[in-house]
Amino acid sequence: MGTGPLKGLRVIEIAGIGPGPFAAMLLADLGAEVLRIERKEGVAIMRQMGFDPARDASNRSRHAIAVDLKDPGAVALVLDLIARADALIEGFRPGVMERLGLGPDVCLARNPRLVYGRMTGWGQTGPLARAAGHDINYIALSGMLYTFTREGQPPVPPGNTVGDMGGGGLLLAFGVVCALHEARASGLGQIVDAAMFEGAAALGTSVFVTMAMGLYDASRPGTNLSDTGAHFYEVYETRDGKHVAVGAIEPQFYAELLRGLGLDAGTLPKQMDRRSWPELKRRFAELFRNKTRAEWDKVFAGKDACVSPVLTPVEAAAHPHARERGSFSSPGGVLQPSPVPRFSRTPGGIAGAPALPSEENDATLESWGIPAARIAELRSSGAML
Repeated sequence: MGTGPLKGLRVIEIAGIGPGPFAAMLLADLGAEVLRIERKEGVAIMRQMGFDPARDASNRSRHAIAVDLKDPGAVALVLDLIARADALIEGFRPGVMERLGLGPDVCLARNPRLVYGRMTGWGQTGPLARAAGHDINYIALSGMLYTFTREGQPPVPPGNTVGDMGGGGLLLAFGVVCALHEARASGLGQIVDAAMFEGAAALGTSVFVTMAMGLYDASRPGTNLSDTGAHFYEVYETRDGKHVAVGAIEPQFYAELLRGLGLDAGTLPKQMDRRSWPELKRRFAELFRNKTRAEWDKVFAGKDACVSPVLTPVEAAAHPHARERGSFSSPGGVLQPSPVPRFSRTPGGIAGAPALPSEENDATLESWGIPAARIAELRSSGAML
């Protein structure tokens, strides 16, 4: 459907929410031809809830059909599509795909080269494999939610970026591409078991590194260098009620920070004197409240002090750096991040707005080798929307 380094790959996406669509979006943005298979009842529920699938950017760059996966004819259709695919992505709890007749054993028997990507919260095995959960639960058990803690306060969930997207969808997409690379040599597919619980832990590798070095005290969250314990790695409120982020860790950056704040390093405790951090944080907070966010932006413009304004998503898209690079896009008037990463010779791109299951996608099914007469029969029987 689009261009990019994955052009030529065909992927079946069994539609879900959160990390599965995100993984499929990443693959489609970089050129893979992804066909999203919705469940008919799922489409109906979304419409009843007033959800607008046409504005769901995570479903961009691919076509979609809706089928009744309880209908043998629909399952047979999906298996025929899988036989022509390089990979499949699904995000149900363990055992659901098997009950639908689309488990990995059945699919790999039809297509031995198939990479079967499975996205779950807890993984395919283990005591919690079939337990319900959401991002907050997965990152809690991974140890990562604990690290988003200010001293004396409860942990603050970082949205659904760590579990669902980074530890989930991104990990799944990476795993699928790795397995596809291996299949080029072996001629054999395999199952990719991606768990958000484990992916979140992997994203926190630096925590384990600093903990092993004695630089992160797990018994005192919110008092360490990178968890807002340090006065030079913190978020401060400005006079207009907005915020700036400070990350001046290295000595040369810290020196620039002090100069911008009008402080004399010779009159202050050493940067890494942890006993002084609470008092210096109080002083920094008072200073930052003296100017607006825009004024601080001017003070530190062009200086390597590692001070940045905390922007809203809309402000981020309008920032000059993002505008010059085209870091955000607005196809159809829907603001969204542009495809990443960038490639010098085979760039990816948004190949189309989120597609809705409809008869307009009959041509897509025909390009996958499904005869028009069979498509019409599936529609008339109710097996396909």
